[in-house]
Amino acid sequence: MTKNFNLIGISSLIFAMFIWGSSFIGLKAAMVDLGPYTVIFLRMIIASFIFVFFIKQFLKYEFTKKDLKYILLLAIFEPCLYFLFEAKALQYTSASQAGMITSLMPLITAIAAGYFLQEIISRKLILGSALAMIGAVWLSVQATTTQSAPDPLLGNFLEFLAMICAAGYTIVAKYLTHKYSALFITAAQAFIGAVFFLPFFIYEYFTLEMNFTVEAVSWVFYLGIVVTIGGYGLYNYALTKIDASKAAIFVNLIPVSTLILAYFILNEKLTSVELIASATILGGVFLSQMPMEKLKRKKK
Repeated sequence: MTKNFNLIGISSLIFAMFIWGSSFIGLKAAMVDLGPYTVIFLRMIIASFIFVFFIKQFLKYEFTKKDLKYILLLAIFEPCLYFLFEAKALQYTSASQAGMITSLMPLITAIAAGYFLQEIISRKLILGSALAMIGAVWLSVQATTTQSAPDPLLGNFLEFLAMICAAGYTIVAKYLTHKYSALFITAAQAFIGAVFFLPFFIYEYFTLEMNFTVEAVSWVFYLGIVVTIGGYGLYNYALTKIDASKAAIFVNLIPVSTLILAYFILNEKLTSVELIASATILGGVFLSQMPMEKLKRKKK
């Protein structure tokens, strides 16, 4: 097995992306009966209860002040700020379009890595980023207003801010994987996320009319166990095997899984314009990741 190809890491990423794609469906469905931050808090608290069984194992780590700062920064990026933006985004846009905006995350991650990690930013990355950005703006402007997506322009912008947080999370998580296990990193996100969203839950509980239906609660448990523990666990584990920039590329699989699931579960449809805009985003992402060496060989 070569250093550039890690079957276990790649398989983990593929499963993680499909699980994350389903999170848009779960959030959208659960928020029909529950407040957005109530859903986030409950999924975090469910995951936290499960991680309690691993506390003795986590206490074996030797924590430094620097590590604690990075752990806190990790959780602030995701789930805290990430879910603040995404929960609001799904109130204004469709699950399908939100899934498409995630295609920008690898580009944002690459740019951040170039700035913070001094990685080289090539011309193809800049060109691909510009193309993907055009597609994202086009997708937002051409979006149609529906009952489930009352303000897609605002919703897509909030999802874009969530992707910036996701990029920051990926870079910090990659640093932490050198010392801490994927299980611990995922648990830290759940614990800190539960504390962070507690005030939001209390506020919604006393101000919003919410129905704890079987369907909504079922989706919350799915989000807490499968998405939070499974999705983040697999992604964090993959970061121990694969570089952050390469792992981020797999985020492009999220729109595919989201589209499939949204079609079958939410009966959402995409117009031809939205499909073309989405293809533009994916085309820009693909261009940004294509090795220049291969392009030169084709010219010969």
